[in-house]
Amino acid sequence: MLGLGLISVAGHAKELHWLLSVFAGIIMCKIVYQLTGAISPLFFMGYVKLDDLKKLEWNNRGFSTFHALLVAAASLYLLLESDLFHDGARDDLMINRTSAFSDTILGISTGYFLADLAMIFYYFPALGGTEYVLHHGLSVFAIVQSLLSGQAQIYIFMVLFTESTTPFVNLRWYLDVAGQKNSQLYVCNGVALFFGWLVARILLFLLFFYHMFSHFDQIKKVYALGFYSLLTVPPVLALLNLVWFCKIAKGLIKTLRKARHSQ
Repeated sequence: MLGLGLISVAGHAKELHWLLSVFAGIIMCKIVYQLTGAISPLFFMGYVKLDDLKKLEWNNRGFSTFHALLVAAASLYLLLESDLFHDGARDDLMINRTSAFSDTILGISTGYFLADLAMIFYYFPALGGTEYVLHHGLSVFAIVQSLLSGQAQIYIFMVLFTESTTPFVNLRWYLDVAGQKNSQLYVCNGVALFFGWLVARILLFLLFFYHMFSHFDQIKKVYALGFYSLLTVPPVLALLNLVWFCKIAKGLIKTLRKARHSQ
């Protein structure tokens, strides 16, 4: 009886940890949103002249960038520096490994996606169209499953690392709004975005699928909904990334041609 009681207490403590992490993610978005609005006029005088929707998106992209930097750094640490997901590092299956830190990051990321999704729906389509709803919806679906089941976290963090391209996307939008499309920084950022997207959202997904194939004996041990989600959600996200990559490539070509003609 004592053992069952301790297991029950541990289970409730973990559930509370998840909920607090999700709440922390939502609060993080709120704080960074407010801070972005407060400090932006100090660096960009034109901020005060923006209309309400532009200010809304400006601040929204502030917490989007913060979340991207946070989860990209955490993902890089968990995948490369930590031994959490290294083959042979522990006795249990790689597919079942979790830690308090990984659970916290997934909870915070869930809070971010929920907060951003709520804003997208409320101001639809000002902050993004159907493709953003699909991307965020699939992300929440996958992260929550992994968080609650304690399985396949390695693949969630591989996908979360793709958020490392988000700061470049947001900087391009900021420079556009600030009237800096002809600046050298805009061109350099476009090039960085192209190669960053190629590595983090195209080539990394090839590595993702190869890793799944080479560890398919463990993938088959994931519970039914999680198993089929692993087989369907990543290909949809990869297709979205490919569509966006084509748009980025076309935009970069247009920018480089314009920059060459202006010299």
